[in-house]
Amino acid sequence: MPTREEVREILPELELIENEQLREKTADVWVEAMETGGWEIADMKDIPFTLLIEDTDLTLLDHTRVVTQTAIAIADTMSGYYGNRMPIDRDYLISGGLLHDVGKLAEYRRLGDKIVKSEMGKDLRHPFSGTALAYKHDIPTMICHLIAMHAKEGEGGRRNPEAWIIHYADFVNFRSLQTL
Repeated sequence: MPTREEVREILPELELIENEQLREKTADVWVEAMETGGWEIADMKDIPFTLLIEDTDLTLLDHTRVVTQTAIAIADTMSGYYGNRMPIDRDYLISGGLLHDVGKLAEYRRLGDKIVKSEMGKDLRHPFSGTALAYKHDIPTMICHLIAMHAKEGEGGRRNPEAWIIHYADFVNFRSLQTL
């Protein structure tokens, strides 16, 4: 069973969340998502960031960290130019970046030496399972919004600035890797 401390080690970006309660709740969502999917910390090196790119060696953990760091860079650039005209809640953005794909830990399962869709994953894609896990841990609804809206399921819906940033940070990483 993974611990909050182990999650903090594999996701050092957690330390960038200034609000201690939010930092701990964000780590707790990862712990429960790993438990739900039957994953251990050691498995994090095996879980691909997507099942849509065959034989990718990029992990869910790599992708989560890169999307979070990309979102921070976008937000810092926007805040530097727009200042208070574009308020961005940095803690919510970081938590949302770390949690945007956490539902994949429930969506995927190990089958022999392969990672495949789980039974839950056949019914619920990760934006839904991730949002449910976050909500269960009392993550603010604005962050749940980021998780729910980051993927294609969010098309046509309202997105706040943080949700747009996570969406584009995610897709610039995914689409760029998809072309390799």
